[in-house]
Amino acid sequence: MSDQALSEHALLSDCHSAALVDKSGSIEWWPVPQFDDPSVFARLLDPDAGHFSITGRDVVDVERHYLDGSLVLRTTVTTKTGKYQLTEALAMAEGVREHDIGDDSPHALLRHILCLEGVVDLDIEFAPRFEYGLSNPVISDTDHIMIARGGATSLKVSGSIDVDAHRADANAQVHLEEGDEAGCAVEAFSSWGPEPEPWSVEQIKERLDDTVEAWQSWGHHHHNYEGPYEDLVKHSGRVLQGLTYTPTGAIVAAPTTSLPETVGGSRNWDYRYSWVRDASYTLRALWVAACPDEAYLYLDYLVTSAGALYEKDDMQIMFGIRGERDLTERTLPWLRGWRNSAPVRIGNGAWDQSQLDVFGELLSATHRLRDQFGDFDENEKAFLRFLADRAGQIWDTPDHGIWEIRGEPRHYMYSKLMCWVALDRAIDMAPRINAEDRVDDWKLQRSDIRDVILDRGWSDDAQSFTQVFDEPQLDASSLRIPLVGFLPFDDPRVVSTIEQTRDRLTDDRGLVYRYRSPDGLEGEEGTFLLCTFWLVQALAGIGEIDEARSIFEEAISYRNDVDLLSEEIDPETDEMIGNFPQAFSHVGLVNAAWAINRALHGESQESRSVGD
Repeated sequence: MSDQALSEHALLSDCHSAALVDKSGSIEWWPVPQFDDPSVFARLLDPDAGHFSITGRDVVDVERHYLDGSLVLRTTVTTKTGKYQLTEALAMAEGVREHDIGDDSPHALLRHILCLEGVVDLDIEFAPRFEYGLSNPVISDTDHIMIARGGATSLKVSGSIDVDAHRADANAQVHLEEGDEAGCAVEAFSSWGPEPEPWSVEQIKERLDDTVEAWQSWGHHHHNYEGPYEDLVKHSGRVLQGLTYTPTGAIVAAPTTSLPETVGGSRNWDYRYSWVRDASYTLRALWVAACPDEAYLYLDYLVTSAGALYEKDDMQIMFGIRGERDLTERTLPWLRGWRNSAPVRIGNGAWDQSQLDVFGELLSATHRLRDQFGDFDENEKAFLRFLADRAGQIWDTPDHGIWEIRGEPRHYMYSKLMCWVALDRAIDMAPRINAEDRVDDWKLQRSDIRDVILDRGWSDDAQSFTQVFDEPQLDASSLRIPLVGFLPFDDPRVVSTIEQTRDRLTDDRGLVYRYRSPDGLEGEEGTFLLCTFWLVQALAGIGEIDEARSIFEEAISYRNDVDLLSEEIDPETDEMIGNFPQAFSHVGLVNAAWAINRALHGESQESRSVGD
């Protein structure tokens, strides 16, 4: 419900969209058929915005886990009279394996119930509300089949459960004895297209098993990490794949909108889009956690999405999952928001901001994955040359920075750093992108950026690299200076920056705030998990392995029972806040575990410059 903890929820994904289901057995969020489409269930954001619950009576205990190596969820519920298990997933197409998972998704939510012991009584409520709760459907039912219609999208419900349908809702009471089973499928389809075929209970069971095998085949083909926290790293790899839109390769920052950074506040944003920065981080994390063979899809998606724009000497920082460019933000005033944290927003007003770090983020990810990409085609070469050229041309202009500050542009140090990275990586890749004639210019520009960062990005007063040139405020993004190879870990300025961040940007638990300076928005935010994992990487890099592990374990202690992380941790309540689950946080977990593993083996992190 719209007031329960985010930790109560688990993720289901078919690599087209995602649903959140809570411990009670209620689907609380599901936009269909794609991540950024309107929801049919959104009780997460308002009590009246739709849900689909299968709830046991007289419950005394609930345990749940993902079936081995998958995002198929199994919940075991003990009641006063018996025990049952609920197995559910967003279904993969039949027989898809390895790189093909997510292809031809049927957009079907499958739920199967098995009574394990005694007798159990279940209450089922099916209350879809289309277009983010704006539209009540008309439901018709015949012989275990219901159709809910409410605009462009319709839902077909089939299986073995006999329901009592009203105009906009349906209810059922189910009594099961040991060995009895029941099942239902909810399949989304176009209201103007043909109806899908109904599902039998046996078909639901078979497809759930097949979906487990699909996820396992992806994992067996992809996962290559061995080291500390291996299970969490591999699980995070699956979560990141679950946030990938298979048809284009776009990677969403999170599958939800408007889960707030401050409870009751207005720092509520729609994260169901593909940020160049977030996706580039994700690609680098998949290099650690899994085989990154899908990376070429994302590069093709970006070339296609950004192509017409970069011819105009511009680079958009985010796109819709199908390459849409106009992501104009608007509010949905009829939704009250999670814990009354209004407004609820769709779209994202940051889409047309200038954020100079995107040039370096993408070129850095491309450089790391260059062997997987193989030979670039001419469009890709031109795009990568453009990124470096543009970074060299506009690095000294103000922008809105990595944190998308909604104020006047400023000279953010991290933005300059990543322009340096863009040129640094492009120099190394010059022969592969037909850019040998540009290398001399790029080297001069890279040297200029380096000089200015060392002069104006470092503060003697703060004894740290700072957020904005010539100002003393700290920013956790400065921790990335050694991680990208700008300076070595043993440089005194790097060590001091790490120490100052640890001393001045952390709470009592060691979790890291992004920054503590005013940003023009009302309210405070929580500690940021990605930044905490950056501190772990930095500490591992300077040999503080025990402290790195201590902070890492503190950070992961806030994950929920199915190992999912949100964006932030509330410093007052210790609850997860922000959109959930958050790609950034799982990226940070993967990279921090990898850094600890490297440090334990006496190996350096891959944080090098290709030359001065």
